[in-house]
Amino acid sequence: MSDSRILYVKNGCPWCSEVEHYLDKNNITVKKVVVSGDREAMQEMIDLSGQSKAPTMNWDGEVLADFGVDELVPFLEGKV
Repeated sequence: MSDSRILYVKNGCPWCSEVEHYLDKNNITVKKVVVSGDREAMQEMIDLSGQSKAPTMNWDGEVLADFGVDELVPFLEGKV
């Protein structure tokens, strides 16, 4: 697993749960960072993506923000 493959999530976020399930089901490993209640992690996500919505993913420097599985699948195409 690369430290430059990070998924930022919030507790109780249904889109985050769906994305995590998709990644697990497809054996795609990322570092998960929960931003709920963690100001430093939240700021890191905002600095990276310019917004505060989750899920947000950093995949080797490419950023996908505020997405669901429908946006994730084409984003990951050719990467995994």
